[in-house]
Amino acid sequence: MSTDTTTGTVIAQGATVPALGLGTARMTGDDCRRAVEVALSLGYRHVDTAQMYDNERAVGRAIAESEVDRDDVFVVTKVHPSNAARSAVHESTRASLERLGLQTVDLLLLHGPSDAAPLEETIDAMNRLQHEGLVEHIGISNFGVDGLEEAMAHSETPIVTNQVKYHPYHQPRDLLRYCIENEILLTAYSPLAVGSVIGDDQLAAIGEPYDKSAAQVTLRWLVQQPYVAVIPKAARRRHIESNADIFDFELSDGEMHEVFEFGGGLSDELAGRLRLS
Repeated sequence: MSTDTTTGTVIAQGATVPALGLGTARMTGDDCRRAVEVALSLGYRHVDTAQMYDNERAVGRAIAESEVDRDDVFVVTKVHPSNAARSAVHESTRASLERLGLQTVDLLLLHGPSDAAPLEETIDAMNRLQHEGLVEHIGISNFGVDGLEEAMAHSETPIVTNQVKYHPYHQPRDLLRYCIENEILLTAYSPLAVGSVIGDDQLAAIGEPYDKSAAQVTLRWLVQQPYVAVIPKAARRRHIESNADIFDFELSDGEMHEVFEFGGGLSDELAGRLRLS
């Protein structure tokens, strides 16, 4: 199964993942805690953090203080590439869990390719954490197709996602095709191109008939694709709320194609996989 754009979930490799999550990169301390608290109060059930972000403690505090049950929140964190060696994977993940105040993390990613250890060693260490019950699912971030294939070959368990930069101006077509073919989640970070889509007149024009903004059109374009989830970063309540308001409209095939034209258009083969006429 892929994205259900009515319930806002994606099922990939045995994991059920909310299609919309809150990204927390470049947010720390009370700013981060407040953003996560607001997101959870507004219905977000997917929160993304990382060792690199130095905000796991703030994320954990927000989850602990929320009225939302822990089991209803899909929590993602990432192993810093410098912690890719076997012992460091284990030690740093346990430290992440302590900072988050959690017994288990729903999804653990390797944050990027690393020179600290062979990928096989890192993936094996992540598998061991799964066996110990500290990690539910695993994946990777910032890898291309070759790296994703290698991670899959080394893992005893499914690689649920590859988290990469994906927005209208940066479209990793080969990776998207591979993820759809193999039913792997592509998690899009920086989906709003660090705010660049907000002033895009073409995207704004697409949104006018639906009374939606350029940012909302962009997020809808992404989650309307099979096996794609998005984790826009937002700190202010109005942005967090606006980003979530994307499940009450649907872009036409023509409008989907129009946004894909930002990246040079679609081949007939990829259009077919995306179920676009």
